[in-house]
Amino acid sequence: MDARVGTRQGLIALEASVAAPNYAPLPVVLERGEGSWLWDADGRRYLDFMSAYSAVSHGHAHPRLVQALIEQAQQVAVTSRAYHSTTLGPFLQALVDAADLEAPSRALPASGGCESVETAIKAVRRWGYRVKGIPADRAQIVVARGNFHGRSSTVVSFSTEPSYREDFGPFTPGFRHFDFGDIESLKRSIDECTCAVLIEPIQGEAGIVVPPDGFLATVRRLCNERGVLLIFDEIQSGLGRTGAMFAYMHEGVRPDGVIIGKALGGGLLPVSAFVARAEILDLMGPGSHGSTFGGSPLAARVGLEALRVLQARAVQPTAFFCAHDGLAVTVVSELLRIGCRIPEDVSVIGFGDFSSATQIAPQLTTVRMHGAEIGAAAVRLLDNRVHARIPPEVPIRVQIACRIVERSSCGPAMRQIPSNRAGAASRA
Repeated sequence: MDARVGTRQGLIALEASVAAPNYAPLPVVLERGEGSWLWDADGRRYLDFMSAYSAVSHGHAHPRLVQALIEQAQQVAVTSRAYHSTTLGPFLQALVDAADLEAPSRALPASGGCESVETAIKAVRRWGYRVKGIPADRAQIVVARGNFHGRSSTVVSFSTEPSYREDFGPFTPGFRHFDFGDIESLKRSIDECTCAVLIEPIQGEAGIVVPPDGFLATVRRLCNERGVLLIFDEIQSGLGRTGAMFAYMHEGVRPDGVIIGKALGGGLLPVSAFVARAEILDLMGPGSHGSTFGGSPLAARVGLEALRVLQARAVQPTAFFCAHDGLAVTVVSELLRIGCRIPEDVSVIGFGDFSSATQIAPQLTTVRMHGAEIGAAAVRLLDNRVHARIPPEVPIRVQIACRIVERSSCGPAMRQIPSNRAGAASRA
């Protein structure tokens, strides 16, 4: 082997010579990760703003998840769904409980998230034919423009992003589009052959698009009126990422089914599932669907532990990192306006007197610093968790555009302060 392969440039060149060019990575060669941090092959440390698009929401190498993986791998990792296992039932029960759909409900496990999107498509079509009575091969699923549900051939068939579709036709029929957030557009897209509406509660790839207040609840009522299933894709927005276990819970809405993935694997392996009312998934009899690794003993054990870790830290203190008093006021005012609860022991780090910020939120603890000290304080906050007395098992999020380190618990209303989509790995 070429001696240069061991260097950063050599490793990058080797990967480029054998990997298909469907990604354009940053020129960073990562070797290990822990919590919010990544280290490259030369020992440089980076603050991970990417978090694998939420697949690493628990942090890298979370000790409880790693231990669960090791223990299960040493017993049995993969068998076949032709057998029962000691881990699958408890995992799916926890998943069904977390989704909180209309009872009874079921879960169908898979590996990558897009696999569960495909599961949902098959399941709602079968419901459309067998329950709603749609004529054979005429079922339609209504999706939003700007959607992102994966990259399989069926899923890119209803994408509206040209680069995801170019030269991949012919495309799978059976999908109609509406304008996200526009209930009148959705009404026009539903007809007698519509079996389901499939949407992200918050659009991700489209630019973190939050629908108008009450939109999800209005969609729920419309689907009830038209006899149409409502399916939420929460692969990116679910599992605590918005301050609730799932984004639809902010409006008190119960969908007919929810697609879950990414963080469900605890940042260690691909785990996903489609959870839906029994009326839908009980139609998926033996031979109708399968997944070699979906629901394996290893996946179920890690998925169960990932849910337990999330639920254990559901209500925790918060730490804000702001550059100056004006930004602190803007952020805190917006959080209060939309109903977020600011708990005790919250720190604002930056420069300025913070008098305005503390007037609107007296419980704020301020740490005044200047210039480079602010960045160093953020690093210490993430590293040592001393300013807000945050327990070691609790993650601290970094909101790039507003320079906020956050862990918040939100009320019934939901908004997101705009984020910088270009943010990736930032060197500490």
